Amino acid sequence: MATIPDLPQLPVVPRVIVQKYGGSSVADVAKIQLVAKRIAETHRSGSQVVAVVSAMGKTTDQLLQLAHEVTDEPDRRELDMLLSAGERISMALVAMAVRGHGLKATSLTGSQCGILTTDNAGNARIVEVRPFRVQDALDQGEVVIVAGFQGTSWRREITTLGRGGSDTTAVALAAALGADCEIYSDIDGIYSADPRQVPNATRLDSVTHDETLAMARAGAKVLAADAVALARMHGIALYARKTGQGSGETVVRLDTPRDRPWIVGVASRPHAVALQYTAQAALDQQLGSLWTAANLTEVASMQAQTRLVVLARDVADAVDPAFDRAIAQAVQLLGHAELTVLRGTLVSIVGPAVGREPGLLGQFVALVSEATEAAPMAVVAHGLTLSALVAPEHTGRVLAALHRRFVEVTP
Repeated sequence: MATIPDLPQLPVVPRVIVQKYGGSSVADVAKIQLVAKRIAETHRSGSQVVAVVSAMGKTTDQLLQLAHEVTDEPDRRELDMLLSAGERISMALVAMAVRGHGLKATSLTGSQCGILTTDNAGNARIVEVRPFRVQDALDQGEVVIVAGFQGTSWRREITTLGRGGSDTTAVALAAALGADCEIYSDIDGIYSADPRQVPNATRLDSVTHDETLAMARAGAKVLAADAVALARMHGIALYARKTGQGSGETVVRLDTPRDRPWIVGVASRPHAVALQYTAQAALDQQLGSLWTAANLTEVASMQAQTRLVVLARDVADAVDPAFDRAIAQAVQLLGHAELTVLRGTLVSIVGPAVGREPGLLGQFVALVSEATEAAPMAVVAHGLTLSALVAPEHTGRVLAALHRRFVEVTP
């Protein structure tokens, strides 16, 4: 009887894990050591590790402030050169700390990782990732520490990816390497509201990419919108976790089955501006060009005979001359189009119930009106989000009321 020869054993290929650590996770030496310890533990468990790091603490804000002290309008190219330095400092320090655990580690900038971007300084978009040096280092048994938030354009210029760009770097590398993606910060996942504004906020165990994207655009301090959109495009699950102690997490995936449509959370965006004007195709086109030039994205837009366009600053507590200048130019442009300019805070509920749950709009408006003792200045529905523009002093009260009614219920 013939015997079956032994089949050769194929080598076991370790899985690749991309871990992203935000600025709060690498804010000082003690925290860098904690990050290095987690990276070393993951590597010793049998996985290959690529760690993407942000700048330490408030370094990016400090560099931005320094630039504006030098000149009122810093050159965008030089600003990218300046701001990208923060992540390079972090990557080198983390690599040194990982080596202190007896592992081989190498740090790479965005350009060294093969992250190719558009040439839009300050708000570049990733076009392609060619992670040859990353893969080579992994094959040599090294841990790779990557500077987030940056890449290089086709003209070989250093570019930055805008706020939250380190999240985008991590997702792009995960897609290129076929890796899992873990996002670490100082909180243990994604919450139904900002706990500082709504004490009853709860951690969400699982949310979809679309819900997370809507929460981010509504102002929630969750994952960067561009990163979530990229993860959705490539079908990558994201694991939002806390850097320090705690085993909680939120998993962001393509689909999360639920019994019926519901609201996953509430959020707000301060410094919002609503422009209401008589619709004209030429004006719409001119406004679109204006927003593009200023790197602004409409938060919401109602397309009817009377247009309602809502914009908001990306950073609530930072001076944003480009935003203010763009709004002033828009007001000047729209001055003859029966323009109404409204300023306040945009408060929102987010979830698949928007546009599908009968009576939701009426309940939403009634609650906002009751909490503010006045009708909202503007109401707009966009995708999974229903928003109202209110006076800033009413923000906390409105968010708490919306959370009690739409989130603190059994779906």
